[in-house]
Amino acid sequence: MFNELISGLQFVFQPYAFLMMSFGVMVGIIIGAIPGLSGSIGIILLMPLVYRMDSNVAMVMLCGLFCGSMFGGSVAAILLNTPGTPSAAATVLDGHPLARQGEAGKAIGVAAISSFIGGVVSTICLILIAPELAKVALKFHAADYFSLAVFGLTIMASASGKNMLKGLMSGAVGMLIATIGTDPIVGNSRFTFGSGYLLNGFNILPVLIGVFAISEVLMTVRTQAADATIQEQNVRNFFPSFKEFKGFFWAAIVGGLIGVFIGIVPGTGGAITCFLAYNVIQRLSRHPEKFGQGSLEGLAAAESANNGTTGGALIPMLTLGIPGDVVTSVMLGALTLIGVKVGPLLFTNSADTVYTIFAGMLVIQFLMLGLGLFYARVSPYVLRISQKLLMPAVMVLCVIGAFTLSNNLYHVYVAMGFGVFGFFMKKYGYPAAPLVLGVILGPMAEQNLNRALTLSRNDWSVLVARPISLSFLVLSVGLIALALFNAAKDAKKAKAQDAA
Repeated sequence: MFNELISGLQFVFQPYAFLMMSFGVMVGIIIGAIPGLSGSIGIILLMPLVYRMDSNVAMVMLCGLFCGSMFGGSVAAILLNTPGTPSAAATVLDGHPLARQGEAGKAIGVAAISSFIGGVVSTICLILIAPELAKVALKFHAADYFSLAVFGLTIMASASGKNMLKGLMSGAVGMLIATIGTDPIVGNSRFTFGSGYLLNGFNILPVLIGVFAISEVLMTVRTQAADATIQEQNVRNFFPSFKEFKGFFWAAIVGGLIGVFIGIVPGTGGAITCFLAYNVIQRLSRHPEKFGQGSLEGLAAAESANNGTTGGALIPMLTLGIPGDVVTSVMLGALTLIGVKVGPLLFTNSADTVYTIFAGMLVIQFLMLGLGLFYARVSPYVLRISQKLLMPAVMVLCVIGAFTLSNNLYHVYVAMGFGVFGFFMKKYGYPAAPLVLGVILGPMAEQNLNRALTLSRNDWSVLVARPISLSFLVLSVGLIALALFNAAKDAKKAKAQDAA
C-alpha cells in the first residue's frame, strides 16, 4: 500500500495534475462562499472541462472542488451570517458572533485549520479502513436511520440557547414545514393548497438563505444602521495563539471522527453532521456557556465535522458505488461519464486510480489550509464596507444563489418568504438553528419511520430491537434529560441570584 501511495503522490505532483487540483480547490472555495451554491453545482459547471481530461486528473480536481466547497461555506457563514452551503449551518452559531466582536479573521483562520484537521482525519480513515467502514454503513436499516434522525433532533434542546421552549417551538415549526409536499409512502399531497410548486416541498438552500441572510438584511434595515459598519476587524491577528489552538484542537479531532462516521452513512451529509458534532463538543466542553457567543471549540467542531464528511462520503462511493451525499451523487455521475467505474472491483482493477485519489485528498487538505489562511487575512476587509453598500450586495447574492438552484424565480420567492419569517423570529427571540434542524431532519425521520413500520407490519418494537437503533434512542433520551437538568439548574441559580 505504501508504494502505491507514493506512486499516487508522484502523479498528483505532476505540474498539470497539481495545477488542475489547485484550480478545483480554489473554485470550490469561491462557489461555497456564494450563498445558495454548493459543490454539486460546481461539479455540474465544470462538467464540460472534465470531458477533455485524463480520468485521474479529473478525479483529483473534482475531489479538490468537493473539499474546497465545504470550507468555502464557512466564509459566508462567518462574514455574512448565512451559510454558503448547508454543511456550514452550524458554523453560523459561533462564527458570526466572532465577526461581530472584530475577530472575523481569526474565525476564518480557525475554520481553515479545523477544516484541515477534519480533512486529514477523514483522509487517513479513507486510506486505512475504507472497506471496513463501508461494511458498517451497510448495516444501517430504516429503523437505524430514524433513530439517528431522532438523535439529531434532540440537538434542538442544545441549539435553543437560554429559552428552551422557544427553541423547541422553532424546531417543531421546522418539522411541520418539512411535511409540506408529497407523502413519500402514500403519495398524497399535503399542505400544497393546489400549488404544483409545493409538491416537492422546500429545498433547504432557499430556506437557509432566507432564515439567515435575508433576515439579517431586514434586521439591519430595521435598526436604521445603513451608515454603520460592523466593528473594526483585527485583520492582522488571524492566526490563533498556541493556547487557543490547544483549546480547540481536541474539538477538531472529535469533530473529524464524527464527520467520518456519519459521512459514510448514505443520505446523511454535512448538514446533519455539523450539528451532531457541535452538540457533542458542547456537552464535553469545560465552557459550554460560551457556545453561541463566539466559542472557538464550537466553530472548530462544526468545521472539522463537515470536512470530515468528505472522506467519509467517498468511502461508500468508491467501495460500493453508493454516494454518501448529494455532492458525491453528482460526482458519481461525472465519473461514470468519463469511464471510471466505482465499486468493489475498483480496488482490484484500478488500484492506481484509488491511490491517486488517496494521495490527492491528502495534498488537497494542505492546499485548502494555505488558501484558507489567505482568505482569513483578506476577506474580513469586506466587513469594512458601509452597510449601505454591503447589505444590497448581500441581497443580490442571495437572489442569485436562490435563482441558480433551478433557474426558477420560485426559489427566490421561497427565500424571500423565509427571510421575512426569519426576521420576525429574530425580533421575538426565536432561534433559527432548531428551525433548520427540523427542516433537514424531518423528512429523514418520517420516511424511515414509515419504511421501518411497513417492513415490520406496524411493529413498533423494531425501533428497540436493533442495537444501532436502540443505542441512538438511549443517547437521545440521555441528551434530553441532561438538557432539562441543565435548564432547571440554571433557573435555580438565577432565582438564587435574584433573591440575593
